[in-house]
Amino acid sequence: MNTLTENAGLYTDFYELTMAQGYFLSGKKQEQTVFDYYYRTNPYKGGYLVFAGLYDLLQILQNFRYDDKNIEFLRKSGLREEFLNYLKDFKFNATIYSVREGEIVFPNEPIVRVEGNIIEAQLIETLLLNYLNFQSLIATKACRIRNVIGEKAFADFGLRRAQGLGGVHASRAAVIGGADSTSNVYSGFNYDIPVSGTQAHAWVQSFDDELDAFRKYAEINPTSTVLLVDTYNTLKSGIPNAIIVAKELEEKGNKLIGIRLDSGDLAYLSKKARKMLDDEGLGYVQIFASNQLNEYVIKSLNEQGARIDGYGIGTELVTGKDTGALDGVYKLVENNGNPRLKISENIEKITIPGRKKLMRYFDKDGKFFRDGILLAKEENADKIYHPFHRDKNTEVSNYTVEELTQKVMENGEILIESKTPGEINAYLKQRFNQLPDEHKRFISPHIYKVGISENLLDLRDNMLKNIRERIK
Repeated sequence: MNTLTENAGLYTDFYELTMAQGYFLSGKKQEQTVFDYYYRTNPYKGGYLVFAGLYDLLQILQNFRYDDKNIEFLRKSGLREEFLNYLKDFKFNATIYSVREGEIVFPNEPIVRVEGNIIEAQLIETLLLNYLNFQSLIATKACRIRNVIGEKAFADFGLRRAQGLGGVHASRAAVIGGADSTSNVYSGFNYDIPVSGTQAHAWVQSFDDELDAFRKYAEINPTSTVLLVDTYNTLKSGIPNAIIVAKELEEKGNKLIGIRLDSGDLAYLSKKARKMLDDEGLGYVQIFASNQLNEYVIKSLNEQGARIDGYGIGTELVTGKDTGALDGVYKLVENNGNPRLKISENIEKITIPGRKKLMRYFDKDGKFFRDGILLAKEENADKIYHPFHRDKNTEVSNYTVEELTQKVMENGEILIESKTPGEINAYLKQRFNQLPDEHKRFISPHIYKVGISENLLDLRDNMLKNIRERIK
């Protein structure tokens, strides 16, 4: 068992523990609560989010407890002895509902619902947000990249540029979003992800001659050689030497897989490289590119007619650039069977109370039409309404509907099967094909409509009215 799993109960902010202690000492420990996880704004100024991180979260929640060393640390941190005795026997026993990993979701939708006593539901807030916000952010970035790459090869090269151990989860999320492989061996092993990699400039530099470096690498890897051609001069040295090695491999019954461009004008160099290779009868040799790539650069390369067969993407992928973090939140929506509401001066921060589920409506072509947020006890709705403008509503009774929320954990035990990131991506591909194109574009994507049922609207409006009357 790794250190993180052993100390899972400490994977939280201290204020979660001080609140939990307050609940315990106030006699509230058995109060039953419901918390919702959702996010407010699509990352990258885009039109959607790819949900990821769920199974990793469920696994660590199974080990969310406190051993003697944890208790001693919390004692030194000032927590009361009565509460520490409670934590000694603590085990996460809540029930969780969620949409599937790889699902495409939208702002303010209840993506995950946690039902449990107030202490266990509160203690996992930080952990849940940490896992789901980050992996969903990276999976969405990878999906955007895959959308412009098409069917070409796409490898995650980001571990060295990731924020510490976040690189482990980043590689998993990258494959969920669309990467074919990762350079990250640790994640490859733990998540059953294909690993890939060639050589760095250090390999070429360690030899007195670039051609010797290429020959030795091909000798050692005769069936999987990709040569990095920009150590000295791409067009005058790297590619000519790669052509020599490719011919030598042919004589031995093997083939050079490809060359990699890692600097310079990739559109220009790839077109020049393609011609040089083709002129030597090496049309099968692929051209791969790396070097600070993102979806916008790749889109531009496509528009310039670049002759690139695959991409290795690092920094911009695993850091989620230019969105530093997903603004996912975790809010109390029910306490002891009573709906709860948080109000705000900012209308978008007013929560939607009560135990809810998420429905998706499809048009006659099987494309996403609308999403509806309903009370959990409602079977369906004939209309869904704008959360704050009752006059804006949509008839959905004649549309095909699917409930997205499913029970994934009960009494602290996982109910769903583990899937590889590649298997989750297969589901994402299906859903992405059902997402109308106007939500996929990078510039001013169309806003996907999400509404709430009339019963939920009435509940929220009545609670708002009562709260405002109390605080006059």
